[in-house]
Amino acid sequence: MKLMLSYIKKHTGMFMTAVLFLTVETFADLLQPTFMSYIVDRGVKGQEMDLILRYGLIMLGITAAGAVGAVVRNIYAGRTSQLIGKEIRLDIYKKVQTLSYENIDRLQPASIITRITNDVTQMQSFINGTMRIMLKAPVTCIGAVVLIILQLPELLPLMLVILICAGLLIFGNMKAGYPRFDRMQKRLDGLNRTSREFLSAVRVVKAFRAEEQEYKKFTSASHQLAEAGISSMRVMAVFGPLINLAVNAGIVIMLWISGREMNGEIGRLMACVNYMTQVLFSLGMVSNILNSAVRAMASSARVQEIFDEVPAQKEPEDDSADNDKGVNIVPLFTDSENEKLPRTVDSIVFRQVSFSYAGTSRPAVKDASFSVGDGETLGIIGPTGSGKSSLVNLVPRFYDADSGQVLVMGRDVTLTPSKQLRRIIAVVPQKAVLFTGTILDNLRWGDKQADIEEVRRAAKAACADSFVSELPENYNTWLGQGGVNLSGGQKQRLSIARALLKKPNILILDDCTSALDAATEASVLKNIGKESEGMTVLLVSQRISTVMKADRILCMEDGRICGFGSHESLMEHCETYRAIYRSQIGDAEKSAADKEESIKGIGEGTEEGAVDE
Repeated sequence: MKLMLSYIKKHTGMFMTAVLFLTVETFADLLQPTFMSYIVDRGVKGQEMDLILRYGLIMLGITAAGAVGAVVRNIYAGRTSQLIGKEIRLDIYKKVQTLSYENIDRLQPASIITRITNDVTQMQSFINGTMRIMLKAPVTCIGAVVLIILQLPELLPLMLVILICAGLLIFGNMKAGYPRFDRMQKRLDGLNRTSREFLSAVRVVKAFRAEEQEYKKFTSASHQLAEAGISSMRVMAVFGPLINLAVNAGIVIMLWISGREMNGEIGRLMACVNYMTQVLFSLGMVSNILNSAVRAMASSARVQEIFDEVPAQKEPEDDSADNDKGVNIVPLFTDSENEKLPRTVDSIVFRQVSFSYAGTSRPAVKDASFSVGDGETLGIIGPTGSGKSSLVNLVPRFYDADSGQVLVMGRDVTLTPSKQLRRIIAVVPQKAVLFTGTILDNLRWGDKQADIEEVRRAAKAACADSFVSELPENYNTWLGQGGVNLSGGQKQRLSIARALLKKPNILILDDCTSALDAATEASVLKNIGKESEGMTVLLVSQRISTVMKADRILCMEDGRICGFGSHESLMEHCETYRAIYRSQIGDAEKSAADKEESIKGIGEGTEEGAVDE
C-alpha cells in the first residue's frame, strides 16, 4: 500500500480534485431522499403544488450538480490512475535494466512481464476505484446512517449492530482473500511462462510434433490458474451475500420500528428505506473495493519485490571506493567518447577466476588464468558444456566471478562502471537477437550516428549486404519480433554486422557462425579479420577449423582450461584438443585417404580384369 501512496502523492492535485467532485456527487445522492420525503409529506399530503414544484426543482438542481461532479470525478480519476500506471511500469522497466543477469534469472522473465502488465493493472484499477468508489462508499454509508438516525433516533442500536456485523464480514473477506489472490497472481506467472516458452519455441514443437505435450502443459497451468481464481471468487461469493443479508434484515426491522413510530409520515419512511438501500449499496461497494484492494496489495507486494531487488553487481560510485582496495585507477573514458583508449600490453587478463551460476553447486568456470594481448585473436574451443560462453560472459561483466579477478584494459571490471566497460566491447551471442524495426535500425545499435555507407561496409564484411540488397525495401525492410522473417544464418550475419559497426576495442564472437555454411563462414571470418585490425577478438566456436588460425587457442573441458597456446602446441600437448581435431578433421582426412585407396583399388582391379580378358 505504501508503494501506491508514494505514487498518489506525485499527483496530489488531480487526486484531490477528483475527491472534491466525488464529495459533491456523494452529497447530491444523500440529499435527494430527504427532499423526496418533503415532497411526499408536505407537498403531496397537503396538496400544495407550489411546494412540490419548488422541491422538485431543487431535486433537479441537486441531480445536475451530482452529474457534473460524477463527470469531472471520472475524468480526473481516469487520468490520474492512467498516469500512475504508466509511471509504475516505467519505473519497473528502469529498475529491471539495472539488474544483472543473476537477478533476472532469479525473478524469471515471465514473472517480470506479469508484474509489469497484470499486477500494475490491478494497482491501477484500485487507484481508479479509490477515487470513484472507495471514498464515496464510506461517506455515503456514514451519511445515510446519520440521516436515518436523525429521522428516527430509535434506530441507532440497530444501525450499530448492522455496521459491526458488516465490518466483521468485510474484515473476514480481506483476511481470507489476500493469500488466495496472491496465489492467483503466481499461477498467472506460470501460465505466462508456459505460453512464452511455447511461442518462442513453436518451430521446435511443430518439428517434433509435440503439440499434444505442450497442450497438456498449458492445460495444467490454465487449470491451476482457474483453481486459484475459483478459490478467490468463492470468498467473494460467501461474504457478499452475508453482508446483503445483514443489511436487508436491518431494513425489515427498520420497517417494523418505523411502522410504529412514523404513522402517517410516508415520506420519512420512504427516505429511511432509501437511505437503508444506500447503506446496503455502500457496503457492497466497500466489499468490492476491498476485494480490489486485496488484489492490489498482493500485486503491489510483487512489484515491490522488483524495486527491493538488490543488483547482484555493485557499480563503483567514485574513485575513493576503488582506492580503498589499493588500486591505482585510470578512468577508461574522459568526456570525449571519441578519444582513443590508452593501450595496454594485455587487453584481457584472467587471474584464478572461478564462477558458478546461482542455485548450482557445480562451477561453470574453475580457476581460469590466462591473458589476451592487445589486438590479438584468441580462439576458444571445447566440448559442449565446457564453460566457453560462461568464460566470455565474465569479460563484459554480464556475471561477476565468485573468486579471482578479471581485468580489461588493465582495470578490474568490478571497478569499472558497466556503461564505460560495455562501450568498448561488442558481443555477438550464440543466439542472434534482433528487434522489431527496420534492418537499418537494428544495425545502428552499433553506432547510432553511422551513415548508410558505414552500415553497408559493416554488412558487406558480415556477408549480409548481398541478401539485404535483394529485399524489396533493402535496409528499410521491417523485421518482425526477433527477426522472425529472416533465416538463422541471415540473423547471425546481421548481428555480426551490428557488432562490427560499433568498432569496439574488444569483439566477442560467441559461436555466432553456427548457422552458416563452411564457405560463408570462411568469408565472414576473413572479412572480420580485415575489419577487426587492432581489435582484441575472442572467437568461441565448436568448429576447430574456425579457431585453428587464431593467434592463440584456449581449450576448455569441464570448466577448466586444459590447453592454451598455438594450434601446433595444443596438438602436441593437449589431449582434449587432439580429440576434437581427430573427430572433426582427422577422421575426415582418414575418410578421404580411405576413399582414395578404394578408388585406386578399383582402378587396379579393372586393369587386372582387362588383362585377364
